[in-house]
Amino acid sequence: MRRLIEKGLMFGNLVPVESPALVERYNRALGHLTGKATALPDFHIDISGFSPEIGHELGDDRYLNPDGCNRQFILLTPEQKTAPLLNAMFSTSRGILRQFIELNEPQLFALTAQDAVAGELENSVYALDSPARLFDIRRIRVVADTIGAHVADATRLARLIARFRTEPEAWLDDVLIAEMITLAQKTGDVTRVPLIPERDTFEQGNFWTEHFGGLYIFRDLPAPAAIRVDPAQAPGPLPIALAMDLAERDAIADWLARNDLVEPIVKARGVDAPAILRQKMDFILVDAAETLGLSLEGATRSDLRGIARRLGSSLPDEFHGLAALLRWAEGGGPWPAIGASHPAYFHALRARPHADRDLVNMLLAELAPADVRQLFICHKTLFYRRYAGWSEARRSWVADFLEREYLADKAGARAALFGADAPLAEPPPAPPPAPFAGPWARPSAARKPDPDDRLAAVGPWGAVAAARNEARARNDDGAKGGGRSGGGRNPPRSRKARR
Repeated sequence: MRRLIEKGLMFGNLVPVESPALVERYNRALGHLTGKATALPDFHIDISGFSPEIGHELGDDRYLNPDGCNRQFILLTPEQKTAPLLNAMFSTSRGILRQFIELNEPQLFALTAQDAVAGELENSVYALDSPARLFDIRRIRVVADTIGAHVADATRLARLIARFRTEPEAWLDDVLIAEMITLAQKTGDVTRVPLIPERDTFEQGNFWTEHFGGLYIFRDLPAPAAIRVDPAQAPGPLPIALAMDLAERDAIADWLARNDLVEPIVKARGVDAPAILRQKMDFILVDAAETLGLSLEGATRSDLRGIARRLGSSLPDEFHGLAALLRWAEGGGPWPAIGASHPAYFHALRARPHADRDLVNMLLAELAPADVRQLFICHKTLFYRRYAGWSEARRSWVADFLEREYLADKAGARAALFGADAPLAEPPPAPPPAPFAGPWARPSAARKPDPDDRLAAVGPWGAVAAARNEARARNDDGAKGGGRSGGGRNPPRSRKARR
């Protein structure tokens, strides 16, 4: 992993802790939470205050998260909000911590000017003894205070001030006034510089967890589901209607479409689909070259094309599938018939703009791990695990590529691949989806496929696209006749409909 660390691809963007005063504050907080201390004169911390150097020193990378459920944290500065979260057990933990810091930044700025803030992401589950217990985690409360209890004192002072302002004879109460003065000497003027966080509770709806071999839980959707990465580690029934294994590709594809969570890359707005497809094909070539023992040292795109010619019939099916889709995208080939069981299927999708876009892209990265760029961006835990098992040549090629093509412009690369990072308005709820006959069902006989409407053909998105086009056609016909559109969005119509 040294190569990744040196290039900033691992432990990057951590916050340095170098001054003796900050180290002393950190040790006070660490002792308060865990009873441990560090002898290091300087180190780096993530958004939760975890330090990989201290983890190595203590021989415990989970010293702030011993049960893997209620993560503890140490805040030395609000600047930690931009740092990553290392050793994440839940996909929502970093987002909750960042929201807490951003929503309470003035209070945290005032608190960390005096002392370290220590706390915990608290939920009602303290021991995950079965996968079913994960469904009991719904609301996360951020419990935080300084080691000197400034928040508790400020809360008490605020109550006393409220009494002084509302009780008619309070100005004659010498005991009340003396207590207010004593607390104010410690907290300052809480009416002008508030120390009490305004929001400390956050919802955890849909999420991924590392527990039990990996689980994706989508419960806040029209069609809820759970997806097990390693069924052997998550045995037994789950308290949800639909539970799938990661290997059930057809079922996952059908479920993604029923919830309208994904879109074809070649139909996504504002992306250079051919460039994305070509890069995915390069990643697949690198994977195939390593499998066959071919050299990757200093390999350029031209060299990879040479490898493709050498492999010939040995090229994997996912390469051929993406090549066929690329020919169609560039206008020089027919619409390829690629079903959900085809290895290229999930390579050809990305998450639609919605609240769980990042979580869906994380799932797609796990379903198509040969795309190392998407894997690194969306699922670093799996990326590091797979990287450890690669050959030295492949490690070198991937690290150089990510340093050159991703680190130079992280925001631009994410926007080009997955869409803008700005929050997007959620569309109104769609009407209940029509029944599906399976991922390869034929278009309904009630409407003949329009030859100009390429999505109506049974291709990489099978009956899902056919059923969606049929519903959109009915909506368009209703809109022309003065009826309701049936949905909150204006789906693109075929050329024939536009005429």
